[in-house]
Amino acid sequence: MPGARLVRAFAWICDVDLLRHLSFFVAVAEEGHFGYAADRLGMTQPPLSQGIQRLEARLGVVLLTRGSRGAQLTTAGAALLPRARDLLANAEGFTAEAERLRESRGALRVGVVAALSDWHVAAVTTQLRTCAPDPNPRTVITTTASTAELVDAVGSGGLDCAAVHHPALIGSLECGAIIKVTRWLLVPADHPAADAAKPSLRSLKGLACATAPRSHGTAAFDLLVDTLRGKGLDPAFLPAAHDRDAVMAVAAGRAFALTTDPLLRVPGVACVPIPGDDLALRVRLVWSEAGAPEPVRAAFEAALRRERS
Repeated sequence: MPGARLVRAFAWICDVDLLRHLSFFVAVAEEGHFGYAADRLGMTQPPLSQGIQRLEARLGVVLLTRGSRGAQLTTAGAALLPRARDLLANAEGFTAEAERLRESRGALRVGVVAALSDWHVAAVTTQLRTCAPDPNPRTVITTTASTAELVDAVGSGGLDCAAVHHPALIGSLECGAIIKVTRWLLVPADHPAADAAKPSLRSLKGLACATAPRSHGTAAFDLLVDTLRGKGLDPAFLPAAHDRDAVMAVAAGRAFALTTDPLLRVPGVACVPIPGDDLALRVRLVWSEAGAPEPVRAAFEAALRRERS
């Protein structure tokens, strides 16, 4: 039965002696020489040979033969070598995942959308490190992803809370108040809007809008489209998951973009203010019933409301 085979495979992976002897086998097979394999493993040849002999006895097949040209794979050894590598890789992956879980134990796991600047993400992380009752700074693990991915992660318990686009479908999750984060306009440095104190969005006709793809937040994307159309602008859209993608499109003279970083300064790109707050980034905190406690949520929202000067 598949379930029984899975249990047996897991038992094999967890067998320390088997894994050790498999690593001997793989080393000799790859080096083609017992002496070279011993050097690679940092050991002498006798225990290496003994380990492979025990492995062959356990399996009931001969894996390697010694010859004048070193160690040669038998037919069985050649067939089992890929399986041995797979078992070792699975064991390493298993150990790495266990280590990740151990390190994240007790950590606060939060998520943010890519539209928030690095400054905002750092402000959130710094604020959350010291908001717990424990006087020692806590570990904060921050994930950047699309709204849809963050909502799924919070719902499944993978994250304690997350700042997502508004509007968005959040299912049964709890949510906080809508927070407006000021955005600035990125335009090509040689565009007329770059020199305007308060550029008209209509002046951007002919440029595409570089922004996160619709799949990252359907409702928020549609709201942006409607807002731009209401201001007399109906641009094409270029997918730009992060500020870097948007900046490249703007610097190339192909597009304009929106950023929450007012101090973004790069060659070929001008960062100018946008009149009003119609194009502000709207986010809200979401969490599950068993998610982040109120002090954590309050600290998260306070960090999002901070303005960069």
